[in-house]
Amino acid sequence: MALVLNEDQQQLKDAAHAFIQDKSPVSALRKLRDEENPDGFDRALWAEMVELGWPGIIIPEEFGGSEFGYTGLGVVLQEMGRTLTASPMVSTVLIGASAYMLGASDVRKKAMLPEIAAGKKIVALALEEGPRHAPYNIATRGGPSVDGYRISGEKTFVLDGQVADELIVVARESGEPGDRDGLTLFLVDAKAPGVKITPTRMADSRNAANITFNGASASGDKIIGEKKKGADVLDAILDRARIGLAAEMLGAIEVAFEMTVEYLKTRQQFGRPIGSFQGLAHRAAEMFCEVELSKSVVLDALSAIDDNRDDIAQAASLAKARLNDTFHLISCEMLQMHGGIGMTDEADIGFYMKRARVAAATFGDSAFHRDRYATLEGY
Repeated sequence: MALVLNEDQQQLKDAAHAFIQDKSPVSALRKLRDEENPDGFDRALWAEMVELGWPGIIIPEEFGGSEFGYTGLGVVLQEMGRTLTASPMVSTVLIGASAYMLGASDVRKKAMLPEIAAGKKIVALALEEGPRHAPYNIATRGGPSVDGYRISGEKTFVLDGQVADELIVVARESGEPGDRDGLTLFLVDAKAPGVKITPTRMADSRNAANITFNGASASGDKIIGEKKKGADVLDAILDRARIGLAAEMLGAIEVAFEMTVEYLKTRQQFGRPIGSFQGLAHRAAEMFCEVELSKSVVLDALSAIDDNRDDIAQAASLAKARLNDTFHLISCEMLQMHGGIGMTDEADIGFYMKRARVAAATFGDSAFHRDRYATLEGY
């Protein structure tokens, strides 16, 4: 395939770029941080995104979406990544809508997908239970009760969990933590009795939540995928999350690289731009190559989803590992090449550095995905 956007995708990218640059510069994230906004994002900005139709990009037309595909969603996330825009696009659209489309019953699809497309519902995936990504290391239990299921356990790092209307809770019906079998994805009302949500702030100034389930009720028919075989649909959901996050990271990487190159061109030492020094020029050339490679990897992974290829899992792990490494490299070089100014809060550099670290840990770091890729390839 040709690793280029088609005309419609390019037009969407251009429109998203203009909107984000005008409505959500990096200063907007700084404002959310300084004001300690409890939502973690700007509700008014989210309403404008809804008017643009972004929450319905991947949702089929029969459910109120535009069915523009994951490449379309990817270019929007990429533009949002350029200014580190905080919104429910990842938690609700990339993850939530994908989950319903992949494994929900027709009844749940009809109930929730139009609500997501209209921006009326926020969904969060309650998965992680430790400091590192481990999708099968689930101790939270889902046991049968007279009215369905009761869920007990604790979840950490729930993106947008503090504002979610519905939670997709990964719980274990059988087996032990680490087992792939025995998992079920339950749909739980975030305001249901037995659900305790504790907001927390991440290093990159975005909000998430730690959630405790103390016998929270879940209806037996409100699940994603099959009972005790939830890992099958969970893997597919997470691969889409990883690829979409890689697209967002790509946008941030591009800006970090552009900022660095511009500084190399303007900062003077010994009567000449520091970018003219061979050592820095070589490092800039290495960054350029890594950025271009990352662009191809992300577009290929997004296309893998839209084309329903057999290697989506491999493409997801390849993209996430590559973008983790590239973002780490570019953010470190950006800081070093800017010198002391890069350590100040007044500069935007620190926001990109922190985002690089949080994004790398989300849905699997490079070591996780290299190991997973090797396993998928039979090594």
